[in-house]
Amino acid sequence: MTALTDTLAWFVVATFGASAILQGESRRTSRYAAVLAWVLFAAFWGLLTPHFAFVQRSIVEGVLSAAAVPACLYTAYLVGSGRKDLETLTRAVAIMGLLYLPFQTIEPLRQFAIESVAQQAKWVMAQLGYHPPIVDGDHGYHSRFVFTGENRMTGEAGHRFTTTVLLACTGVGSMSIVGGLALAVKAPLRRRLLALAITLPVIYGLNIVRVVFIAIAHGEQWFAGQTVQNLVFTMFATGDANMVSYLFADRVLAQSLSVVVLVALTLALLRVVPELGGVVEDVAYIATGNEYDVTERFAQ
Repeated sequence: MTALTDTLAWFVVATFGASAILQGESRRTSRYAAVLAWVLFAAFWGLLTPHFAFVQRSIVEGVLSAAAVPACLYTAYLVGSGRKDLETLTRAVAIMGLLYLPFQTIEPLRQFAIESVAQQAKWVMAQLGYHPPIVDGDHGYHSRFVFTGENRMTGEAGHRFTTTVLLACTGVGSMSIVGGLALAVKAPLRRRLLALAITLPVIYGLNIVRVVFIAIAHGEQWFAGQTVQNLVFTMFATGDANMVSYLFADRVLAQSLSVVVLVALTLALLRVVPELGGVVEDVAYIATGNEYDVTERFAQ
């Protein structure tokens, strides 16, 4: 994110937080704050969409961020018109932001998260027989894996296939989402903490596996075949054969599976904290316009 989106993100979270705090004091003022928060949230995702789509070349993140813009504006309309209060969802977004933004905007925290994941991924790779050196990445953190092999375009030996661990690779985002959902609902604290104790280690462990998979797949050029190359060249408008394995492993396989895993973990959370069904019902209503009774189903 840029300085502009960082600043906007804090303002968005503060507005969501103000709405959440005011829910028990002044519902009218809380609703106005929520409308403003959702409109600002739409602007935030609108600013990030070109970055995800064209700089990061991430189809999944680009599509999701673009879809978030009208979804947030529609949510603002639902809240402002009084058709839905969406108070729990508003609290959840506020908590998610408070959990995630310190890692995004406070450098020592960001560095600790990134370098910790890099070292743990290095240990896992060593157990599998891979020993790539780690060097400093462009962000200055010791978190770039370096594999050496044949240049796929020139045939020359000694080409460096590098994979750099970024904040998005640490699992902080997914853990913040789950944490926000679990902490926002009105349920016994014991069950909410149990849900977090089950899901957070799973997310973190799977994230280490993801980093290891991408680094090795790129470094060893696992997906350098002609069929995958043609697909990647078409999907990402690139002609760099050396990046095919990375783009396919990360942007196609890993990111798609991450969405599936997050949905699966949400369903698992519903078994422990069925009150989360209220948030799922709100999101489903925003997406489809239909009412669903998820809470009752999982409570049974």
